[in-house]
Amino acid sequence: MGSVYAEITLKNTADEVRSRSGMIPDREVREITVRALVDTGAGTLVINEAVRQQLGLEIKGLRRGTLADGARQVYQVTEPVELRWKDRESTCRALVLPDAEEILLGLIPLEDMDLVVDPIARELKGAHGNEVFCMIKALRGLP
Repeated sequence: MGSVYAEITLKNTADEVRSRSGMIPDREVREITVRALVDTGAGTLVINEAVRQQLGLEIKGLRRGTLADGARQVYQVTEPVELRWKDRESTCRALVLPDAEEILLGLIPLEDMDLVVDPIARELKGAHGNEVFCMIKALRGLP
């Protein structure tokens, strides 16, 4: 299977909250549209330092990670970022690989948006068609 790319829009979630509460005008909400490599081997969204700075995302912690080449390192983790693909959206924290050449769209946001990779067409599609479907395990005592 060849590489699959998707155009996604990333938005600073904290800006969005400030905008909704009237603290900043809508036009000041920082967002960018990027071409991301869909990587089902990546756990979450991976961005580079340039994207982090454009969005004004704060660093909220550190997380150990392993790259595809086996290199282990500690990476910065951002505050939540909203991401959109077509009519679907998700919110997650992003790992920052400072000099990453590509943005990676990982498994957690893909699952949250109910998306799968179509290996024949080499594109993203809804796992359940156009309907976003969430799998929820029933609580004990409920049908």
